[in-house]
Amino acid sequence: MKKSVRIIFLITYFSLINLVNAQIQEEYFTSRWTNFNPKALSYPETTNILEGKIENNYTLTNNKTYLLRGNVYVTNNAILTIEPGTIIRGDEESCGTLIITKGSKLIANGTKISPIVFTSNKETILRKAGDWGGIIILGDASINKIGGVSFLDLGLERGLSSYGGNNSESNSGTLNYIRIEYAGRKLIKQEKEHNGLSLAGVGNKTTLKNIQISYSNDDSFEFYGGNINVENLISFRATDDDFDFTQGVQADIKNSIAIRYPFTSDASRSRCFEIDTYDNTETADLAKDITKINATNMVFINYENNNQGLIKEAIYISNNAKINLNNSIISGFRSTVNLNKNINEFNDDINNISIEKCIVNDCQFFAEKEGYEIFNDITNHFLNDKFKNQIIKRTTKELFINSDIQNQPDFRIKGETIVTY
Repeated sequence: MKKSVRIIFLITYFSLINLVNAQIQEEYFTSRWTNFNPKALSYPETTNILEGKIENNYTLTNNKTYLLRGNVYVTNNAILTIEPGTIIRGDEESCGTLIITKGSKLIANGTKISPIVFTSNKETILRKAGDWGGIIILGDASINKIGGVSFLDLGLERGLSSYGGNNSESNSGTLNYIRIEYAGRKLIKQEKEHNGLSLAGVGNKTTLKNIQISYSNDDSFEFYGGNINVENLISFRATDDDFDFTQGVQADIKNSIAIRYPFTSDASRSRCFEIDTYDNTETADLAKDITKINATNMVFINYENNNQGLIKEAIYISNNAKINLNNSIISGFRSTVNLNKNINEFNDDINNISIEKCIVNDCQFFAEKEGYEIFNDITNHFLNDKFKNQIIKRTTKELFINSDIQNQPDFRIKGETIVTY
């Protein structure tokens, strides 16, 4: 029986390799519109200022460069449209932040040749994580807070910061071919940082794809509840988490990348995925949905050598949360998953976790609990034949078509990579 299982897998695997080889001539989705060295790129000086409230439909044109000053709210169900190739530079002193309030929309539809760029207003050599606020989108899809509505505590006007509701199909607009660089300004009074892109109660008619967030001073992407479908997202050198999920978000995410770098992370246990259900059980509606993440074709890669920095695990999973991770690659971490201390092989939480058809490369452990307790029972569970997970040890150069960040990286698997089962 073992022999036949092995043969079936190898046939399947080499069919996958043939498919990968057939696609080598195709452009990888990161080609042309991304930038993994934004400090080297000069942007035009600002010509126009965005500040205050945008209460009517308004368009940002690509023949101007905009300074985002203070909290800029799109309100009154207005639509803010941004032309391909437009550059918006965030002001540090006023913590420039763009907020799309509930009912309003952002139509930022860039192209591969002309992406829309949100970036720092500083000179090249002075740019750093946290130079400006970020982008916040507030929708009326479900969250699991008591009352079904909450307010985002990021220094916003109370009346313009609400999110949540019952409309899972709400539409907050389109973000496509977007770069967000050096966001995540720290709010001193709140002792919190902005994220690159904060999505609060956002519904699944919102289009979110081809978005690169680089050098965010907190999370790159944070999801507060809502019902979302996202693809082709890139998180590069975030200080905290790459993708942070909470408040019962229902998320389908595919074909996306998290890239961790040595000594970029802070001391708060930064991860590629941090999956929680409740911010605070005292304010949570326990009858509402728990967080559920379906993630396919992900790449989680850690460029540290021997885990010498602050990055330990690729994924953290709280109890009372669901995740289905499949057809993905996790490379270079201490462990693939770190689980909440209340999760064990005897309770329902383990049945909420599915990890299958994944390649785990150069990781010291598969599963650990909080406190770095080795979790052999869970490791054995997910290395069962039925999950078809593979444990290998390769360099990134051996594993990927091109792992050189500075030279148009391509994180598809090399055809000659040999995987044993």
